[in-house]
Amino acid sequence: MSLEIANLNKTYKNGVRALENVSLSAGSGMLGLLGPNGAGKSTLMRTIATLQQPDSGNIFFDGIDVLSQPLQLRRMLGYLPQSFGVYPRMSAENMLNYFALLKGIAERRDRKRLIAEVLEITHLADVRKDWVENFSGGMKQRFGIAQVLLNRPRLLIVDEPTAGLDPAERNRFLNVLREVSVKNTILFSTHIVEDVKDLCNEMAILVGGRILQQLAPSEAIAAIQGKIWVKNTDRQSLPQMEKNHQILSSRFNPDDSVSVRVFATEIPGPDFRNDMPQLEDVYFLALQRGKA
Repeated sequence: MSLEIANLNKTYKNGVRALENVSLSAGSGMLGLLGPNGAGKSTLMRTIATLQQPDSGNIFFDGIDVLSQPLQLRRMLGYLPQSFGVYPRMSAENMLNYFALLKGIAERRDRKRLIAEVLEITHLADVRKDWVENFSGGMKQRFGIAQVLLNRPRLLIVDEPTAGLDPAERNRFLNVLREVSVKNTILFSTHIVEDVKDLCNEMAILVGGRILQQLAPSEAIAAIQGKIWVKNTDRQSLPQMEKNHQILSSRFNPDDSVSVRVFATEIPGPDFRNDMPQLEDVYFLALQRGKA
């Protein structure tokens, strides 16, 4: 099971170049597509999901030419966009039954068994009689996963699913994705670094429509081992430090000092201490290199 994307390009009519020679690959498990808002993540997701055509490039999934055989992909695709509507005054169980009918599951017994299965996977069995419109944000996202699982997809595309969720709901949702990813390929887009660190066995950083790097989060962190330095300074010294050093991030401390994280191959100056690299450092470094 593999997803292969090669040299994908997309420019909108207003001149915005959303994708520029995008190439990436994903096998079983979860690939996190990490990038800021406006990086082109949703464009890439919609293109893979056959909702729009690229200007050029190729997409293959398990031997299927996605761009020329979109119906074949849709039979094994589950797509959860950033937001989706629900019918008012319908229970989770009844709505899933309706969607199962739309997906061609004609036998009532088969629908009942499948609905019970996806509700169990998404931890919504106890609220199956409740109206979906009254669900919390995290419950609605888990219901969205239940919905896309009805056709037993082999490829799942999940676009910014944790945005706006509180920490508890975020953890519940990520746990559901972990379960689903064991036997499937999941492409998971986010601008939240923690999501990728907690969830994905592979990551790709997309900025300005371009893939800056693709590798495992652990490999990305190992690549900058020994090159992250930390120092506390005062606010007044920060502008000069920004001129002299490659600062990846800075945070204000309760005592009004500033803690800065610097990328350097050797100690950049007095009072710096070496620190363990984090995935956030990888991301900020890639953003800086992408702008260069």
